[in-house]
Amino acid sequence: MNNLRHQIKSRWYYIFWGVCAVAVVGGQIYVGSGYREMAEATKSTAISVTCATAPTSQAADKNRSFEFD
Repeated sequence: MNNLRHQIKSRWYYIFWGVCAVAVVGGQIYVGSGYREMAEATKSTAISVTCATAPTSQAADKNRSFEFD
């Protein structure tokens, strides 16, 4: 127990982890602002979906069952 040493960290340890934390927070802010821009752009865009059916022959229409109509 005589040789117990406390871990002494240099100031570069704290500078390194401080820079890492700032980089992560900055990246989150950057991504969040881009997401907000994208959401605003899609709100102002009119999106419409049009479904077109393929032409069918009369023979195929006779064999078709309409169970859910």
